[in-house]
Amino acid sequence: MKKGLLLTGTLALGLTISAVAQDPIQVKYANTITAADLTEYLTYLASDEMRGRDTGSEEQKIAAQYLADFYKELGFTGPVEGSYLQQVPLVSSAFNAVDLKIGKNKLVMNEDFVFSGDGNMAKAMKTDLVFLGLVNDENLAKVAVTDKLVGIWAVGVRTNDLIKKVMDAGAAGIVMVNMEGQANFDRIANRAKTLAGKGRIGFEKEVTQRPIFTVSSDKMGELFGQPVETLKEAAKTNPESIPFQKATFQVKKTVNPVESSNVMGYLEGTDLKDEVLVISSHYDHVGVSSTGEIFNGADDDGSGTVSVMEIAQAFATAAKEGHKPRRSILFLNVTGEEKGLLGSEYYGDHPIFPMENTVNNINIDMVGRIDYEYQKADNKDYIYVIGSEMLSSQLKKINEYNNITYTDLILDYRYDAEDDPNRFYYRSDHYNFAKHNVPVIFFFNGVHDDYHQVTDTVDKIEFQLMEKRAKLVFHTAWDLANRDKRTPVDGTNTRTDR
Repeated sequence: MKKGLLLTGTLALGLTISAVAQDPIQVKYANTITAADLTEYLTYLASDEMRGRDTGSEEQKIAAQYLADFYKELGFTGPVEGSYLQQVPLVSSAFNAVDLKIGKNKLVMNEDFVFSGDGNMAKAMKTDLVFLGLVNDENLAKVAVTDKLVGIWAVGVRTNDLIKKVMDAGAAGIVMVNMEGQANFDRIANRAKTLAGKGRIGFEKEVTQRPIFTVSSDKMGELFGQPVETLKEAAKTNPESIPFQKATFQVKKTVNPVESSNVMGYLEGTDLKDEVLVISSHYDHVGVSSTGEIFNGADDDGSGTVSVMEIAQAFATAAKEGHKPRRSILFLNVTGEEKGLLGSEYYGDHPIFPMENTVNNINIDMVGRIDYEYQKADNKDYIYVIGSEMLSSQLKKINEYNNITYTDLILDYRYDAEDDPNRFYYRSDHYNFAKHNVPVIFFFNGVHDDYHQVTDTVDKIEFQLMEKRAKLVFHTAWDLANRDKRTPVDGTNTRTDR
């Protein structure tokens, strides 16, 4: 985004360029945020010693205590009845025995298919695999799906509603194609294989017989004995033309408790202390692969976590020198983001401070790298900003004003579109504040070759750029914590369904 476009927000706040002046107090404390400190914290948090900080692991608990001790040393309050930890009750559901046979073809999990959904079966079920193709009322009227394994074609669309529609129609399970090309499927299958044996972490729920088997487009063609192009055409209007296949499948599930926690430090405000600003990141990652490779998670989201630490330290220093914020600030590091935004979901449903008193959430998830879009750009001083104008007419303008005044980053909004195919808005923890009508702003550097790979390591972090991004968050947070009136909730949440 060009700088000229950024000035629109400044002028909308009733300011002129000549009126934009830096507050020396803010500058003083922003300058305590340094690349050196960020390097020190991240070098430890994303070290091999921390073994990827997997949710529920001993290393995740060490990371949680590291953060709790940090907040205690800053002089912050532990807001959970004196504790800095909010326990999040999770379980691990393991599907280590999943069998699928189509005709004479016995498929291999995480090679031929990836299992999702849920289920636990005492014995194998024998049925037919039928082809439905596109999920719509017309096709459902043509194909009998009751008690069948149903093949659906769901490339380029959201699958949750489609799966529900088919299961509600009486299907016993689903075989799904949601991406074309073997290479695309192989990436997903290889990641599932790498993480095999760990179990799927989430909240404890009753078992739902909802087995979902994702396969490649090539494999779907093989299962039905048809060319892929034939299936794609039949999927539209005549799925009944594809002959059914005999099928047998069984899913066995084991469930074990997982101990994990959100970490938080609370800085009480002055005259507006009942209103709370939340600054968040997720601090755990995905651990170690089945072959022993460590997912260090330096950018995702070690970078966000140490940025929160530095911002917290800046506010703590200011408070000790007589510059406490008017509003209270909760520095929140959540667990289980990689498992489905679990820690922030739990906090949203069990908030330490009422959601109606929570004025904003600033979420920081991946701010240490340069993504594909900017790798060859002349100016790499950018950050993607997501969600900032959905619920409040002022939040985006406030952030832009502080950027123009202090940091001069490129604020890129390309991923803030409702139809963003990457769906980044739905993929980090601010989502669980916005769904409670808390205005949010999400800072993100975009994806790169090391995203969710064992190569996401500290040596690749752009610490000087991360310092600048963290300073922008600090200035925006300072503004939100100290202005006379909280940002109004005068917009509508149009992105409620993940």
